[in-house]
Amino acid sequence: MNSYKALIALDLKLALRQKSVIFFNYLFPLVLFFVFAQSFHAERGPAMTIVIAMVTIIGILSNGLFGAGMRAVQEREMNILRRYKVTPISPLPLLVASTVTGWLIFMPYILVMFSLAHFVYGMPWPGRMGSLLIFLSLGIAGMRAIGMMIASVVNSMQESQIVTQLVYLPMLFLSGATFPFSVFPTWLLVVTQFLPATYLVAGIQAMLLRNEGIEQNIQPALALIATVAVGLFLAYHLFRWEKEDKIRPTAKFALLAVLFPFFCLGTWQAHTRSNVAKTKILNRQIARGDSYLIRGARIFVGDGKVIDNGAVLVRAGKIVEVYDGNGPDPKTLKAEAVEAAGKTILPGLIDVHVHLGAPGGIYRDMSDYKVDDAMLRNLAAYLYSGVTTVRSVGDPLDSILKARASVNSGERLGAELFACGPLFTAPGGHGTEYFKQVPAGLREKIEAQFTRLPANTDQAHQQVDDLKKDGVDCVKAILESGAGSRVFNRLDTALLAAIAQQAHAVNLSLAVHTGDARDVADALNVQASSIEHGSFREPISDALFDQMARQGAFYDPTLSVGEAFRDFAAGKPDLLKRSLVQQAAPPDLLQGTIEALSSKDTESLRAAIAQYPIDMQIATANVNRALQHGVSLVTGSDAGNFLVIHGPTVQHELELWVQAGIPPAVALQAATGNAARLLKSENRLGLVAPGHDADLLIVDGNPLEEISVTERISLVVFKGERLDRSDLFDQH
Repeated sequence: MNSYKALIALDLKLALRQKSVIFFNYLFPLVLFFVFAQSFHAERGPAMTIVIAMVTIIGILSNGLFGAGMRAVQEREMNILRRYKVTPISPLPLLVASTVTGWLIFMPYILVMFSLAHFVYGMPWPGRMGSLLIFLSLGIAGMRAIGMMIASVVNSMQESQIVTQLVYLPMLFLSGATFPFSVFPTWLLVVTQFLPATYLVAGIQAMLLRNEGIEQNIQPALALIATVAVGLFLAYHLFRWEKEDKIRPTAKFALLAVLFPFFCLGTWQAHTRSNVAKTKILNRQIARGDSYLIRGARIFVGDGKVIDNGAVLVRAGKIVEVYDGNGPDPKTLKAEAVEAAGKTILPGLIDVHVHLGAPGGIYRDMSDYKVDDAMLRNLAAYLYSGVTTVRSVGDPLDSILKARASVNSGERLGAELFACGPLFTAPGGHGTEYFKQVPAGLREKIEAQFTRLPANTDQAHQQVDDLKKDGVDCVKAILESGAGSRVFNRLDTALLAAIAQQAHAVNLSLAVHTGDARDVADALNVQASSIEHGSFREPISDALFDQMARQGAFYDPTLSVGEAFRDFAAGKPDLLKRSLVQQAAPPDLLQGTIEALSSKDTESLRAAIAQYPIDMQIATANVNRALQHGVSLVTGSDAGNFLVIHGPTVQHELELWVQAGIPPAVALQAATGNAARLLKSENRLGLVAPGHDADLLIVDGNPLEEISVTERISLVVFKGERLDRSDLFDQH
């Protein structure tokens, strides 16, 4: 033990005498720290985590590969190691002393860096500092083990430089230490999973941003421990005291053994891609953490209030303050100024009635249509259009939950998703007709994902409970029995009552699809949270609207789908020619749908839809009377049906409302504050207010005077991230 202590003390004394050690372990990293901090505007948000990760990893790589590896070769070349040979001691104390010395030299810089980040740039102290220091210590030991292993398998300083650079450069440029992960395509992120430094960067960022501990990063921690153990073991057995002792060139393959733990981990990650997903989520969190002040704009708050000239301070994904006037100087707030004169700031729009698995049209080749991929693209299309939140009210359960996990975690960019999951309906009821032509075995699997057909009240209770366990946000039941050429079996009201009772018991909102006044009455009698569609074929009575208002039920008229059915039956493609639709929709979907509208193949379908009783005058009169009776209105489009293309759905629904006589301010509140209340998320969505998520739509002009202004998008902000809308459809 005395030999270990003596060697550590000697190594430390000799190292600190060298100006190069002081420069490369303290001065140079500090210069990098301040350069990167200024370049990334670290004072404005979590960009400091990028800075810390980059500078730390560059330091650890240099400390290990150059400080341990090349120094060991240099000491052998200068016959310094020969002197230890006669003491006599084994190589182990030298190897251990080198590892400990590297740790003692570098750790003070780590503490200085965190102090500067806190006191100069305002970064909070890490919540799991102990875990972070343990993780960094493993990183230092791991890189020094790799460095000492390189020293053991090379025969000269020249060889050492070549091999060290071959290991150093990929980890420097591909691990996130030089270029942020956010600029890497997915395939390159997969490749980086074979590099030890990648896990160090991701682990540091996760511990700083998400307060993770060593337990959440146990796989890379164990791989680093294995690297240290294997590296020291092989370096010990291959250790050479004198430069004249040459080693076979094939011995360099032993270096692969040190990196083998990360080869195994990289292979596993290439399969699961869990660390790739984690990296994307961290990138998203960093992008959402900026601080900026949007000023000089009109602000529609979402609750009826309008600020004619105001400013909104956004920080770390939240609205921190809303000012009447231009607000303070952004520099005093450590925020960037975003000028918005002549523009209107709205809460992100909300569509409470979509079917993400349905395309809204007809592709030329429907065999290319993949539901899971389409859902993610559709959510990106909503975000592109300033619709920052949607509620799915009828989609395959597994697919919709998978899509929700992907976008709500931040792994993919798309509108925030609330999911009702399968439809509660009757055997032969509306929702089951889509699968009649599917072979029996496959039809059963599809129906299990898309519908729930309870045979009795106990089964209804159980099915609601099961969906709650699956994690749905709401449930949907269908009462409509159809009309004209489209007639369906109607869900028994006793079963509806059982569904509603259990939904309320487990705190799930209940959406009920209605087709006529009787359906509306039955839905209200079971305390439905929202009435979907109301009726396109008969007036809803004043008494029912009064009951709706008293119970606090929301009314979602979905005028868009009524207009779309009418146009589809007539073969009119006008709805596809809107500028924002053409920007957001897949081109082959638009072209295929336009061709289908005039095709003989769709004549029978269009004829059948034409017989369905849709009266837009009745539907718009129902909306107006709902407003007169004080009913809370919300905007849903029923997107996924023919000609209701995913994307700018709410904008067109608003236009239809205003054409029907609904004041623009009322319509906009329905699409923001009211919709958030229906989703039980009014504490964070639907308002431009302090404490709410920074989901904002900034448009050119005044939508209170001209509702079509909602399509003149200047900027979309989602969870604080100012989106580059052109990149939304290029995600991988």
